Amino acid sequence: MKTVQRYAVLVVWALTILFFSWRSDTFASTATIKLILSTQTVILIATLGVMVSLAVQEFDLSIGSVVGFGGCLLAVLDGGHGWAPGPAVVATIVVCAVFGAVNAALSVLIGVPSIVVTLGTGTLLTGITLGITDSKVVTGISGKTVRFMTDPFLFGIPAPFYCGLLLCLIAWFVLQHTPLGRRMVFIAENREVARLAGLRVTLIRAGALVATATLGGLAGIVLAGTNSAANPQAGAYYLLPTFAAAFLGSTTIVPGRFNAWGSFVAVYFLTTGITGLQYLGYAGWPEQVFYGGSLVVAVTLSYLAGHRRVPRLA
Repeated sequence: MKTVQRYAVLVVWALTILFFSWRSDTFASTATIKLILSTQTVILIATLGVMVSLAVQEFDLSIGSVVGFGGCLLAVLDGGHGWAPGPAVVATIVVCAVFGAVNAALSVLIGVPSIVVTLGTGTLLTGITLGITDSKVVTGISGKTVRFMTDPFLFGIPAPFYCGLLLCLIAWFVLQHTPLGRRMVFIAENREVARLAGLRVTLIRAGALVATATLGGLAGIVLAGTNSAANPQAGAYYLLPTFAAAFLGSTTIVPGRFNAWGSFVAVYFLTTGITGLQYLGYAGWPEQVFYGGSLVVAVTLSYLAGHRRVPRLA
C-alpha cells in the first residue's frame, strides 16, 4: 500500500502520456518533450520555494508577487539602467531575500499568521512592481542574459532547467538527509514540542520564509530572461500553479511530507496534462480547471496522508 501511494502520481503521469500520445500524433515527439521541460522552470523554482515554507507549516501567498517583482527589478536594472547582468541578478536576489525577511519578522517574530501577512505584503509588492515599471512591460534586457536563459545547453534544453534540477537535488538533500530537514519535519508536526525539545523554531521558520522569497526572486529572473522582457502583472499567474504542484508533490515519493522530487513530478505531471489538452484543441480553460482541481484533490490527499502519519509519530 505504501509503495502504491508513493508512486501513484508517477503511474498516472505515465498513463497521461500514453493517453495523449494515442489521441495526438504530434504529442509523443522530441519537440514536445523539450517544450514541456524548457517552459516550466519558473514554476518549478517557485514551487520549490513554496515547498520550503510549507515544510514548516508557513503559507507564503506572496510568491506570485515576488516572481513578478523579481523579473521586473532585473529588467529595470539590466534593461533600464544598464547594469551588468551579474550585479543585476545579485541585487534582485538580495532585495527579494530582504522582502522575505520582512515577511519573517511580521509572521514569526510578531506572531501574525503568515497567510495573512503574505497576502498583505504580496499586494504591497505588486503595487511596488507597478510603480517601478510605470505599469508598462519593461524591455531591453541584455542579450547575454537572454541567451543564457534561452539557448540550448544540453540535449537541446536551456540551462535554467538544469539549474532547477540542481535546486531539486539540494532541497532533497537538505530536507531528507540533514539535521535541519529533520528539525523542519519536527516543527511542522508540533511547534511547541519542538521548542521544548530545544530546537530553534523561530530561526528555522524565519529562514524558510526568506528562502521562499529568494527562490521566488530567482524564478522571476528566469521568467524575465526567458521572455527577454518583464510584465508587471505576470506574477499573479504563478500563485495557483505553485501551490497546486507543492501540495500534489506532498502526496508522492514521500507521502504526507512536502518533498523536492515530489514537487518536480507534480510540476511536470500538471504541465503534461495541460499541454496534452492543448494539443487536442482545448485552449484557455484547461489550465484553470487542471490547476484548481489538482489543488483541491492534492490538499485533500496531503491532509489524509499526514493525518495517517500522526499515530505512528505519537
